Amino acid sequence: MQKIIDLFFKLLEFLVVACLVAMVIMVFGNVVLRYGFNSGISISDEMSRYCFIWLTYIGAMVAMREKGHLGVDTLVRRLPLGGKKLCFFLSEVMMLGCNVLFFWGTWKMHELQVTNISVVVGISMIWIYGIGYVTAAVMGIMNVHKLFQLLTGQLAEADLVLVVESEDKVVLAEIEPEVRGRA
Repeated sequence: MQKIIDLFFKLLEFLVVACLVAMVIMVFGNVVLRYGFNSGISISDEMSRYCFIWLTYIGAMVAMREKGHLGVDTLVRRLPLGGKKLCFFLSEVMMLGCNVLFFWGTWKMHELQVTNISVVVGISMIWIYGIGYVTAAVMGIMNVHKLFQLLTGQLAEADLVLVVESEDKVVLAEIEPEVRGRA
């Protein structure tokens, strides 16, 4: 199962790179065409905007898995184990609630977005804003999984701090082989 999850996130990382490359090619190509040849590709502006939307949401999913989101952990790091567990629980429950609201909001807007057609490209806007379903579902599953791990005692005290500083990544990289050897 872990291999499938890792493969899924590798696919997401590839999609982030593909969206970024597509944006650069479309925008740069359009600039060259406009200033060099007094022409342009009309769909490149709209499609680069859509790639940016998808890149943002896909990147949020990848960042959540890697604990790359911004956060303040000054207080949490100083709390005793019970306080860390409570903060972790509340944080995950609130994020899960936000993901439920995000999914529900996308669902409520679904009918409007299906009938709304983009001006230049001519595709249904659900292809753009439907990423809300994927993002909310994936991040919600990650929240539920973390809550399950917390409630079954599978998380170490270090796992209860949701923020990983850049300096901490170096330390984590050094101790990861050691931790995996114990598991």
